[in-house]
Amino acid sequence: MSLLSQDTAGLLFDDAGAIRQSDLRGGVSPWAAGFNRPIRQPLTQNIAVDVLIVGAGITGSMMAERLTRLGRQVCVIDRERPGFGSTAASTAMLEWEIDLPLVELAAIYGFERAAEIYRLSLDAVAGLYTLVSAMPHVSSLRRRSKVYLAGGDNGARELLAEHELRKRAGLPGAFVDHRALRAEFEFDREAAIVSPGSAEVDPLRLSHALLTAAAGRGAALFDAEAVGYDCGGRTVNVATDHGYTIEANHVVLATGYVMPDIVKSDLHKIASSWVIATPPQLPDRLWRDDALIWEASKNYLYARTTIDNRIVIGGEDDDQIVEPKARDALMPRKAEILLDKLKLLWPRADALAEFVWSGAFSTTVDGLPLIGTVPGHRNVFAAYGYGGNGITFSYMASQIISLLIAGQRRSWFDHFAIDRAPAA
Repeated sequence: MSLLSQDTAGLLFDDAGAIRQSDLRGGVSPWAAGFNRPIRQPLTQNIAVDVLIVGAGITGSMMAERLTRLGRQVCVIDRERPGFGSTAASTAMLEWEIDLPLVELAAIYGFERAAEIYRLSLDAVAGLYTLVSAMPHVSSLRRRSKVYLAGGDNGARELLAEHELRKRAGLPGAFVDHRALRAEFEFDREAAIVSPGSAEVDPLRLSHALLTAAAGRGAALFDAEAVGYDCGGRTVNVATDHGYTIEANHVVLATGYVMPDIVKSDLHKIASSWVIATPPQLPDRLWRDDALIWEASKNYLYARTTIDNRIVIGGEDDDQIVEPKARDALMPRKAEILLDKLKLLWPRADALAEFVWSGAFSTTVDGLPLIGTVPGHRNVFAAYGYGGNGITFSYMASQIISLLIAGQRRSWFDHFAIDRAPAA
C-alpha cells in the first residue's frame, strides 16, 4: 500500500509549493460579484463515505448533483470557496462544437469516431440544458445559436469543407456566405457556419445551484484539502490537510487544473486566457439573437452576451505565460486588444471594459476531455473537462462516471479515456 502525495504538475506554485485558488484567475468577472455561496463545514474526524468528490467547482458540483440524484452517499471537499476558482473565470458558453474542427478531429481518429464524438457533445448540451432548465435560481440559462466565423487561415473554402463534413455526420447547421452573413447578422467576415443547439449561463450561479441541490439530498461539503491518496486496498483512503482521513468506496477527482500525481497524461497543457465584459448595452447595440460567437482562427476570439445585456469577449490565449503574476500583469494590455477586436467585430457596441479578468486555461492536443477511471486505480475516477467546452464536458463526465461507479460501461467511453493514445 503506497501513500501518494499530491503534486501539481509543476504549475502555478505559491511559496509553499501549492496552487492557490487566486492563482487560477485574476481580476473580477461579472459572475463573482455578490453571490451567496454554499458553506463548507470543518472536517473534525475521520469519516467513511460511498463517493468522495475532490473539488467543488462546476465539475464537482455537477458530479455531486448527478450522484445524489441516483441515491449515492456523497461527500465533497474543497480547500477554498466553492466555485471561486476556475469556475468564476469561465465564460460559460455551452457549446457542442469542440476545440478541434470536425475536419481536424477526423484526420486524427477517422471520420466515424470523430463524428460520434461530435454527436455525443451535441447530446450532452441538450441534456445539460434539460437538467438546468428544471432547476431554480438559474435564470441566466438561455438557448443560443452559434456563429462560427471565418478567420485567419480558415476562410470560406475551409468553412464549407467543415460544413459538408458536419452534414455527413448528421449535425445541424448552415453555411452562410459573406453576403448572407452581412445581411442576416451584420458581421463583415468571409463566411460562417451558423448552428443551433448551444446555450449560455452564469457559471457561478449554476455551480452553486447544483451544489445546493446535492446538499439538499444529503451531500456533505467540507473545508478540507486532499494531500494523499492510498489506493492499495478495496477502498481509497484520502488523507486531508488537518490530519483526518476520508475512506471512500469511490473517489472522483474534479480538481480542475490541479491534478494529483496519480493522474498521468501527455495530452494536456496549461495556457492563459483573458476576458472582458462591457457595461450593459442598449438592446439595439447587440447582434442578432444574442448568438455565441467563435472565430475559426488559431488566435481566435469568442464572444457572448449576458442576461443583463453585457458583451463578454475573450481570447488572446498564450501557453508561454502561465505564471499568475505575469498573466495578471498583462490584463490592461489584453483588455485594450480585446476592445479593439470588439470594435472590429461589432462597431455598434459601447466598447468599454467594466470587468477585466484572466484565468488558467487548459487544453488537450485533440480537444477532448480526460474522463474515466484513473489507470492503475480502479476506484478512482477523473473528471477533467478541458478546452472551450469545459461545462459541456463536465456534464458528460457526470454521466460517464456515474455509470462506471454503477459497474456499467459503454464503448464510447474510450474516446475520452485518460490513457488514450496521444494524437499524432
